[in-house]
Amino acid sequence: MSSMPIELSVVPEITAFHEPVSSTISYVVKDPKSRSCAIIDAVMEIDYAAGRTMFDCADRMIAHIRENDLSLEWLIETHVHADHLSGAPYIQEQLGGRIGIGENITLVQETFGKIFNEGTDFQRDGSQFDRLFTDGDTYTIGSMNAFVLHTPGHTPACMTHVIGNAAFVGDTLFMPDSGTARADFPGGCATDLFKSIKRVLALPASMRLFMCHDYGAGGKRDIAWETTVGEEREANIHVRDGVSEEEFVRMRTERDACLSMPKLIVPSIQTNMRAGELPPAEDNGTRYFKVPINTL
Repeated sequence: MSSMPIELSVVPEITAFHEPVSSTISYVVKDPKSRSCAIIDAVMEIDYAAGRTMFDCADRMIAHIRENDLSLEWLIETHVHADHLSGAPYIQEQLGGRIGIGENITLVQETFGKIFNEGTDFQRDGSQFDRLFTDGDTYTIGSMNAFVLHTPGHTPACMTHVIGNAAFVGDTLFMPDSGTARADFPGGCATDLFKSIKRVLALPASMRLFMCHDYGAGGKRDIAWETTVGEEREANIHVRDGVSEEEFVRMRTERDACLSMPKLIVPSIQTNMRAGELPPAEDNGTRYFKVPINTL
């Protein structure tokens, strides 16, 4: 990690926004020395049964940014989410900013483009996004430097974003009492996930880690989203220090075999692989989600 531009003295101002239906935590990350900020993993809600989208969480984030006279520079997607739809383009339309994701979005687009039988009009080159990050890339939020780590395993496009003394890990890690992400989606890999987690846990022990999801340990505690590298190494129930790669892969494989698909995976993937845009309207002017039968 010595080659990475880690700046523990930089303490971004982080405001969390919890979306309870998908148990997602989105973040506004502000530069302490300017009005510049970024959003991490914005949410668009959906009433799937009614086919109706909503922007309650995104509107709260927009209001926060406007009330504090902030300038939005980035809308970061840590990966192509399978459990909620992205609110990034809705926010971008009102506040500006650039939408960024890992460069392996192209692998996700290729895989799910086939699963959903998308036509040739669906571009599989990541061009729907404003920036495709590669491992080690850097960018700025005002005066703050940020860098990205490619952390695949949950999906091929997962990236961890390190901003000052804070790292945003997406679904790669959960709170210590909740373990780690599943690795059984198309393109996922438990071995890759273990290696990615070890890479994150090689960051300084005091590095703050921010989760994309929390489920309250099955209702046993309040929702939480912040921990540290040191706490994860000491107490994570799946991957604390001393757990071998073989043990982890066996646990993850057995556990994933018992999990059902996320309730919103069908609309989420079709939207998020398009940078948060819904599928194009058909000739009657209506947009539709496809449901592949006996495929996922």
